[in-house]
Amino acid sequence: MKKLCCILLTLVVLFPFNIKAMELATSASSVIVMEPTTGEIIYERNSHERRHPASMTKIMTMLLVMEAIEKDIIKWDDMVTVSSNAASMGGSQILLETNEQMSVYDMFKGLAIASGNDAAVALAEKIAGTEEMFVKMMNDKAQELGLQDTNFKNSHGLDEANHYSSAYDMAIMAKELVKHEKIFEFTSIYEDYLRKDTDRSFWLVNTNKLVRFYKGVDGLKTGYTSEAGFCITATANINNMRIITVVMGEPDSDTRNKDVSSVFDYVYAQYGLQKIVDKETILEEKLVEKGKKEYVEIVAKEDITDLYNKNEGVGNFTYDIQVENIKAPISKGDVVGQLTLKEDGNIIKTIDLTVKEDIKKANIFELYLRYLKQIFN
Repeated sequence: MKKLCCILLTLVVLFPFNIKAMELATSASSVIVMEPTTGEIIYERNSHERRHPASMTKIMTMLLVMEAIEKDIIKWDDMVTVSSNAASMGGSQILLETNEQMSVYDMFKGLAIASGNDAAVALAEKIAGTEEMFVKMMNDKAQELGLQDTNFKNSHGLDEANHYSSAYDMAIMAKELVKHEKIFEFTSIYEDYLRKDTDRSFWLVNTNKLVRFYKGVDGLKTGYTSEAGFCITATANINNMRIITVVMGEPDSDTRNKDVSSVFDYVYAQYGLQKIVDKETILEEKLVEKGKKEYVEIVAKEDITDLYNKNEGVGNFTYDIQVENIKAPISKGDVVGQLTLKEDGNIIKTIDLTVKEDIKKANIFELYLRYLKQIFN
């Protein structure tokens, strides 16, 4: 009996039943697994190790394109004239020719699906005038996001001295990019064509094979160079829970895909996501001083969610809201108060509140009519 107890004790010591001790993506040099709405890190190993990011660089390029679209700097149907610099890019490309014209939309497809280095440079030049100025925008954005292990030297990811990032930083960039849901209209495509029905028709095939072979994967970006090894920033959305996984320094593409698939298998078996407050939920109605509308609905600026381990169950959450006095004009997105989230009575975070719609300032005539109405009522 004593011998059996010793054997069992040895097994517990050698193989502890601790989920956190489990190793994921063991072939990768660095790895991180993140849930983007909470920013919670489920697993990481060497996640701040600086490495060549290869074409995962294009995650930042795509993010800046999306932001330029939203700011109306460029439009999807704008035409991009290809420079000789863009056309000369080596590595993966969509075979752009000098002075060729292609829409931003099609160029972005070539960037997101086929990882075209030439498309990356052409879009960079369209937005910033030169690739050098665009790279400065990339580094400024990295600094804005608080990334300490990233420095860009180009927009495409070909190896270059002092061009580096980390698994953690790539996950943060991806976290920012997936806020722009239109990105999945591109990164979820497995195959498509550019210049279709012309003599220069080009077949696009997604470099991320998981889009086709793992149900729920809809992005984001692969990478490979001799210095970087095989890399991927992959994201999946299953049962309304999105997960971002970054692996860097894998030995080959098959191992890379197998490791990421195993990560998703594990995470979706072990974890769930609870939505506590939806950003469309009306939390309160508030009087708007001198507004064209007297009252405005108050909502959270973002969904409030909780990542939980299925073995432990969901948490017990409550919240309080505080809204300041609101004066017109006020715009959707303006911060008007805060929501304090509590778990089992303990404060765990605060979330900004905003208004559900823009409210313009009322003119004197409108205010006078409102005053008369109040008197008669």
